[in-house]
Amino acid sequence: MNFDIAMERLKSEGFKRTPSREAILRLLEREDRYLSAGDVRKALADEHPKMSQDTVYRNLSSFSEMKILEETELGGERKFRMHCDRHGHHHHFICMECGRTEELDVCPMEQVSRALPSFVIDDHKFEVYGQCPDCRTAG
Repeated sequence: MNFDIAMERLKSEGFKRTPSREAILRLLEREDRYLSAGDVRKALADEHPKMSQDTVYRNLSSFSEMKILEETELGGERKFRMHCDRHGHHHHFICMECGRTEELDVCPMEQVSRALPSFVIDDHKFEVYGQCPDCRTAG
């Protein structure tokens, strides 16, 4: 998802266009990786010194509910990134160091369905965690 589409979705959901919302969405579009509310607040502190941590967190949560952002938990902390533009079913590799993501075209659900033949599976989420090549060589 890009900034313009995200702003249109906000408008259609009855949210006002504010400098804080614009800044958060522009940052997430630019970064293209998972960030925590603290990461977002820190990145925007110079440009928006009066933006509170609560404002950041509330907006991130709202954006996630509207499917503007994707959300995951890394190291016990909620993290967010812009929703993928890619259509079709896929999953992600997520770098535990920098939050970078890579799309995966594989899905283990066929194997899971075979292992649980009498169960009805309503949904799933599959993420692979590790270190990206840049973080691995930097360490």
